[in-house]
Amino acid sequence: MSENTLMDVSTAEPSDDLSRPMAALWWLKKGGLAIGPEWEAAHEICQSAEGEPAHDWIHALCHLIEGDHGNAGYWFRRAGKPVENDIETLWQNMVWSL
Repeated sequence: MSENTLMDVSTAEPSDDLSRPMAALWWLKKGGLAIGPEWEAAHEICQSAEGEPAHDWIHALCHLIEGDHGNAGYWFRRAGKPVENDIETLWQNMVWSL
């Protein structure tokens, strides 16, 4: 999946062909990588599959956006990923990695 596909947030919902982790990333981008209803949608997706590394990694991003660095650190550890603090760069890395 390319970043360009996920950058198209002009629709009301993510494309049905996106995986659940990619849909969570789509929701975060749609919400401007900020707290709001789109963040809630992404967070729900991550919570629905706790223990799966991709979901846990995005869960870390959700908590970075929220400003809860301690909770983000927990999810980075659960995902087996190093802590990153640049939200935009992390989002892009996730898109390319997943």
